[in-house]
Amino acid sequence: MVTRDTVLGSSCETCRRPTAACVCDRIVSYPTDRRIVILQHPQEQDALLGSAQILVASLPKAKLVVGLSWRGLAHALHEEDVDVRKWAVLFPDRESAGDQVAGRGGVVVEPTALEGVVVLDGTWSKAKTLWWRNPWLSKMNRVTLKPTKPSIYGKLRAEPRRDYVSTLESVAAALTLCGESPEIEAGLSRVFRTLVQRVRDADIPPAARRLPRATRPPRS
Repeated sequence: MVTRDTVLGSSCETCRRPTAACVCDRIVSYPTDRRIVILQHPQEQDALLGSAQILVASLPKAKLVVGLSWRGLAHALHEEDVDVRKWAVLFPDRESAGDQVAGRGGVVVEPTALEGVVVLDGTWSKAKTLWWRNPWLSKMNRVTLKPTKPSIYGKLRAEPRRDYVSTLESVAAALTLCGESPEIEAGLSRVFRTLVQRVRDADIPPAARRLPRATRPPRS
């Protein structure tokens, strides 16, 4: 059995993750028309199986912001000139038909018209914390998805519902919905599958799937 000390003793200098879970050799850059902003719960920073870092490494227009609350999208982006009407937040909605973008009052918005997508990164309970601590998110357009397959995580990281998937899988599907090349979704999924398989092959126990502070991926 691989222990925390043996697994986390050697880390990649690029991604700062244990070599057993490093996928830097599989990273491919995918330019996109849309921007992606990942609002990450602070307690998600040290998750060995976290997928946000893969997104940031693969998508030039992706930005990772760590915290619990912001005054609005402009505050989270540290930008003044942001047209929030051209953005949408990716968050489940049981009343939505799925695979669509809904505006205020349930009006359907054309996905290709979006300039950017906001996604909440963390376990489901952490994502809900971010949602309720930032009421401005509920006033944005909302992207809802209906995944047809269970998460690539499999049994390594349990989801509360079969149709709940990782941050990476959600963003990849949202990009396809917005008109980006399907190859981006396929490529991101391949890298994520590699991460999950390498963690599984290394037989890393759950207790060792938290990164020590010194090896946490750097903030954007």
